[in-house]
Amino acid sequence: MTYWLLKTEPDAFSWDDLIAKGAKGEPWTGVRNFTARNNMKAMQLGDLCFFYHSNIGKEVVGICEVIALAHPDPTDDTGQWKCVDVRAVERVPSPVTLADVKANPRLAAMALVKTARLSVQPVTEAEWKEVCRMAGLESAKRAKKK
Repeated sequence: MTYWLLKTEPDAFSWDDLIAKGAKGEPWTGVRNFTARNNMKAMQLGDLCFFYHSNIGKEVVGICEVIALAHPDPTDDTGQWKCVDVRAVERVPSPVTLADVKANPRLAAMALVKTARLSVQPVTEAEWKEVCRMAGLESAKRAKKK
């Protein structure tokens, strides 16, 4: 399993919006960065992602799961951009702020710190476990809801 972080502006699409979509989830559309697009193309079914509110809050607020592989982004007229579909798995008990991440030496090399503007980022297994610990999750590998 591979781990990721997906950034969104909560006033455009929030964690609560993803929860409201239920099991059918939502396409992660609107990404217009080649590195972020390539990250989505590398995603596999069942990969887990931190759901990160950017601009407002600047914090990890939930965990979502990739439920559809990269496919054409329906908001793109050029055909070069891709998206994956994700669904909400679990709200984190304690949101983990960007300040919390930056203050943790174990997360100094995390993409959220190094390439902060990238909207779709890889997360190492060690980083995943540490952020889950900080968020108050008892297990770094979350059970998938059916």
